[in-house]
Amino acid sequence: MVTSYIPLNLDECLKILSDKQVRIVAGGTDMLIQNRSHTSMPIGFKSDVCYISNIEELKKIYEDETFVYIGSVCSLEAIMESELVPELLKNTILEMASPAIRHTATLAGNIGNASPAGDSLVPLYLLDALVEKRSIKGVSKVALSDFITGVRKIDLEKDELITKVIIPKISFTKSYFKKVGPRLSDAISKLSFAGAYKLENDLVKDIRIAFGSVNVTVVRRRDLEERLIGKTKDEVKKMVSEIVDWYEEFIKPIDDQRSNKEYRKSISLKLLRSFIENIE
Repeated sequence: MVTSYIPLNLDECLKILSDKQVRIVAGGTDMLIQNRSHTSMPIGFKSDVCYISNIEELKKIYEDETFVYIGSVCSLEAIMESELVPELLKNTILEMASPAIRHTATLAGNIGNASPAGDSLVPLYLLDALVEKRSIKGVSKVALSDFITGVRKIDLEKDELITKVIIPKISFTKSYFKKVGPRLSDAISKLSFAGAYKLENDLVKDIRIAFGSVNVTVVRRRDLEERLIGKTKDEVKKMVSEIVDWYEEFIKPIDDQRSNKEYRKSISLKLLRSFIENIE
């Protein structure tokens, strides 16, 4: 028999996580699919669950001089409507989910699911997002790129809870997100791409490129980005074919029911080419 726990505050939740073996549920949009019954029976959870969406401490979006903080049970809709959240992430959310899902699903849930096709992960990698996690033993912060260790694998102990997603405040001249799928907000991505750059006096001061659904985790290569820092925008645009060649070896998609690896690789590199060619 499955037991459900519904803590009313964060301390109560962390005590449950310390004492019990439970699955954490907020919006539950991924978990319900993973545990659904094909015989119209109730959801067949295989372990006890801890429902955290009533915890007020985790519903806040706020900022300081350096970061934007997003509570782990904030819905995608609340994030999209917040004036504090970067436009790149808001534009991604608009494309990644239908209104019904946006009002239920959470950003932290998308992170915790750690799917290579998780659309929100692509801009979060690009924005150097951090994950705050807590237990009764304390609090720690880890880069998202270190928190996700593989396909559906994360650096989270059984007594720990994701409490915040932390995004550094960064200004770009332009940022861009593109999802490729059979339908936009109602379908899992075949692939996704995000790019952003900052120009000062026609010099590239910052440039970031990330791909989703083309490897076991989001592909972002800071070593390749650094090669472009300090060049003029025209120099970078003339290097477009070379840049595409740099990234080709890191684009390693698979065949599955949504698409094939040849298509994914071809379109990913075309999106990269278009992004570089349209730096202005």
